[in-house]
Amino acid sequence: MIKFIQTTALLLVLALTSYAEAQTFRIFEKPILFNEKRQQLSLEYLEKRHGIRQETATIEPKMVVVHWTAVYSLEATFDVFNPVQLAGRPELTSASRLNISAHFLVDRDGTIFRLLPDTTFARHTIGLNYMAIGIENIGGPAAPLTRAQLKANAELIRYLRKKHEIEYLIGHHEYDVFQGSPLWKESDPNYITQKQDPGDRFMKRLRKELSDLSFKSRPER
Repeated sequence: MIKFIQTTALLLVLALTSYAEAQTFRIFEKPILFNEKRQQLSLEYLEKRHGIRQETATIEPKMVVVHWTAVYSLEATFDVFNPVQLAGRPELTSASRLNISAHFLVDRDGTIFRLLPDTTFARHTIGLNYMAIGIENIGGPAAPLTRAQLKANAELIRYLRKKHEIEYLIGHHEYDVFQGSPLWKESDPNYITQKQDPGDRFMKRLRKELSDLSFKSRPER
């Protein structure tokens, strides 16, 4: 009887594990406000900062930039991104009043939320916004990113690669290597910030998960 119970329990664990592994990849919609004002500010940013003049605030994605939030809850992060205009942060408002944002937000348990369509312009990486999809992860120095987030980022990036001609995968802390390359589009050469997210360790692990896709991490000069 004991052996039967143990065997049944083991089979149940294996079944649940198999079910979890077979679960369908999902993205939950949690859109931030994108009204006429945000559209206007986005078009102004594209023209004044990137030198690109167009009628709609859209991008043709060629890159994914991975971030961490340094804000430690989903709702608090959403409340940061949702307003159209940026409050405070003079080092950023001097360039534009357009608020920072990203396309996707990944919670600590790996749940993925879409904040903006992946071809909509978002302000998240100096010099590269015009071509980059941003993925934010809930976490930071006080809460290192999780294994579940690593798995979710890898699945999300694979999904994006199937939709778009993504060539580059970088961490936010790596973006400044593109300065001086044809891909870098920032009107002010002195407008630069120092970043540490999401760190070399996370990016090394993420690139290992995606090694078969042969993403580039540096510009071809």
